[in-house]
Amino acid sequence: METLEDRLETTTSGDAFIDYCAWEYAPPCAREGKFRSVNLLFHSFEVLGMGERAFAFVAALREAFGVGRTVWGMKLREGEIAWEFYFYDYRRREREGSISRFLEVLRAFTSCRVQPDEGIPYFMFSVDVDDALLSGRRPLEEVHMYIGNPGSRVSSGICYSVTPCGRRLENFYFFFDRERDQKDAMAKAACSAHVDAAKISAEAVFRPELLPCRTLCLANKQENDCIYFSRVNVDQLIFFLRENAYPAELISFVETHRSRLDHLLYDVGFDYRMENGELRVLKSGYYGFF
Repeated sequence: METLEDRLETTTSGDAFIDYCAWEYAPPCAREGKFRSVNLLFHSFEVLGMGERAFAFVAALREAFGVGRTVWGMKLREGEIAWEFYFYDYRRREREGSISRFLEVLRAFTSCRVQPDEGIPYFMFSVDVDDALLSGRRPLEEVHMYIGNPGSRVSSGICYSVTPCGRRLENFYFFFDRERDQKDAMAKAACSAHVDAAKISAEAVFRPELLPCRTLCLANKQENDCIYFSRVNVDQLIFFLRENAYPAELISFVETHRSRLDHLLYDVGFDYRMENGELRVLKSGYYGFF
């Protein structure tokens, strides 16, 4: 059986780098011989006791969708870690990276009763992943499907939950260039059904430590709001992990290997709402790709 050390991957001159929207970026420093983003995912599998099927699943998805084209998200909610995988194809109806293609891969791991409609012009979809899914103990019962939201000056998307029972609206997303549109992003966050901007400071949401970033994404969800900071550096990632109390083993891996992770840019975010006059973070997440 392979150990984690056997699985760790290093970058090559041919590697491309993408953020959580699958938009390519140029690494901020030399990249050859450093860690690939997938190493953070593999390390989390090891720490949290995911079996061999988790690593086999990543390999199968790479074969189907290509290396470096799938985004992974690590989520922390009420002390529990979960994963979500995201798949993009901005060609929409002419897409090759479809839900149907994903379900072909999934068939080797578990069953799924979701019936995708490939006539819908979605540009991405995501699935929640855990050991029960990959071991076949539970079927896949939900796919999150994202479609465009034309008519806004900023890039925008709408998320729907797709289940065997049909489709349900989940979230709206709005992407702001941090340098150009930060004031607009703050105005958007202040226009909230879940937070009283007169009682919660802007800094509580727009964390100064994370603001040096490329893009701010504001999301309206059914029970809370959400903010994402896209393309932060490794030191900002370490701050984020500490601030949100991720497991110590995950934090120490990034700290120990900081010099082999400093060529990557990361995406981080958290769900929040106001409770008893204070801002409460409900869930947080950080993102990479494989």
